[in-house]
Amino acid sequence: MNLATFLFIISGVLLNAVAQLLLKAGANAIGEIHLTMQNWFAVGIKAATQLPIIGGLTCYVLSVVVWIIALSRVDVSLAYPMLSLGYVVAAFGAWYFLGEALSMQRLLAIVVILVGVALLART
Repeated sequence: MNLATFLFIISGVLLNAVAQLLLKAGANAIGEIHLTMQNWFAVGIKAATQLPIIGGLTCYVLSVVVWIIALSRVDVSLAYPMLSLGYVVAAFGAWYFLGEALSMQRLLAIVVILVGVALLART
């Protein structure tokens, strides 16, 4: 895998993780959502007008474009597992920006993911 392909893969992963964090920030701003037949439209409008949600959806669209470029250059069996790096980025981003907990069990899981990605990248 050359540097350009690697950068497309990492860019797709990062955009996807940022999208998750932005969507969560938007969901936090809305509060817990309980959809009913009476409120689904109002809840949809409220969600659609949250800047973090708009930003998150934009990041998703960009990540798909970048991901398609990456997939055109490398086997899906190599690229797809790299998406697991998004779990690592999202976990640390949620801890840093959203105040979510990072327990020892979550940190151990992150180490396992990183070892798996490192082994995969060497193939």
